[in-house]
Amino acid sequence: MSEAPPETVGMRLARARKRRGLTQQGLAQATVYSRGHIAQVEGGKKAATPSFVAAAARALGVDPAELFGQPYHLAGQDDQVHAAIPELRRIMATAGVGLEPDGPPRSLDELAAEVATARHLIHQAQLTKLGARLPAVLEELTYWAAELDDARTWALLSRAYRDATSFARRLGYGGDALALLERAADAARRAQDPHPMVLVTLARVLILTAMDQSAAALTLLDRAAATVDPARPDAVELAGAVELRSAIIAARAADASRAWDYHGSATERLRAAGPVPDVHGLQVTMPNAAVHGAAVAVELGDMDEAARRDAGIGERTLASLPPERSAHHEIDMARALLETGAHERALKRLAGAERTAPQMTHFHPTARSVVAHLVDARRTLPEPLRRLHHRMSA
Repeated sequence: MSEAPPETVGMRLARARKRRGLTQQGLAQATVYSRGHIAQVEGGKKAATPSFVAAAARALGVDPAELFGQPYHLAGQDDQVHAAIPELRRIMATAGVGLEPDGPPRSLDELAAEVATARHLIHQAQLTKLGARLPAVLEELTYWAAELDDARTWALLSRAYRDATSFARRLGYGGDALALLERAADAARRAQDPHPMVLVTLARVLILTAMDQSAAALTLLDRAAATVDPARPDAVELAGAVELRSAIIAARAADASRAWDYHGSATERLRAAGPVPDVHGLQVTMPNAAVHGAAVAVELGDMDEAARRDAGIGERTLASLPPERSAHHEIDMARALLETGAHERALKRLAGAERTAPQMTHFHPTARSVVAHLVDARRTLPEPLRRLHHRMSA
């Protein structure tokens, strides 16, 4: 196994900056970050946060995926996950042409079960299995939507396209994620129900935030919250999900007051409601709110508060969460520990994330950034880090 340091976000940033003819000071003037901060990221002394990458990418006129080095291609079976992208493009290109699926389409009830399975696979962070199922589901639901033109079918199609958006975004295919999201939005509008559009908004704001458009994202979320019908059984789930996502995005925008207000409102809502029906698979629960609280602190750069909140999240709380959410918390805490210089503990948290959701960890930009930083900081690599680095390498 090679011990050569992987190419870092800092290296890609320096290359993109020089290509634009900008000095570090020039880039600093185009962002909210100091020249010293930029120099530390480029020199490998500081890990690049998602908010930093979003701001730098916008200032340089590049896709954030370029700075992250996405899409990531891995040695071995995991790399098969990319095979779904050309199929998803084919589905989008042929939608509306009137072609029938190969063979008889499954019934709507069967396809509804497939859509539920797709959401489960997202929670389990099983991206290859998800990618293998989505194209057929989209193709068959597109057929039924044209045949029946009813609200249920359009809502199912919107949900399937939303899951495809999540799939493409996680792999770093930003253009494909946007195209899939527009299909999800069109299907949601045809469902003539505001709630599917709330789900689309929850996906859209993640793409907007990666483009350094946090203000627009928060505006959309506030508008979406106003469309939730409190009389419906999914009201608390949707409103809580909107508030938790708003808290993270406000934190990335460095608006601490607003971030904690959103988080506090979501927590109070969940405490008052009791168990929340999981209609849309959004996992709006008190344990999820707890890990969101730690994530808010990390995004705000308040590592002491992040550690305090993490200490209150025990193994039982993490075990009650889907692997995707639990692993995300471990990655967040690895990032926090890296910032405080606790490299050994950061590596242990990454190892925990990998045990819980290996595929998600291998493809997660923050996890890879932390690994690259840990590798760069060592003269010789401890065996656990060496192996993790190898599994993330092409």
